[in-house]
Amino acid sequence: MDILFLLIPLSVVLVFFILGALGWAIHRGQFEDVDREGERILEHD
Repeated sequence: MDILFLLIPLSVVLVFFILGALGWAIHRGQFEDVDREGERILEHD
């Protein structure tokens, strides 16, 4: 039971870290032109 006092705060911190990374990626425009990047990979010069 004592391990829950460690695991619950660690999981909350992990969730905030993941949400922060997702927010940062959205703010930096990582998901703006997803279709173009998929087409770029298929183009072969």
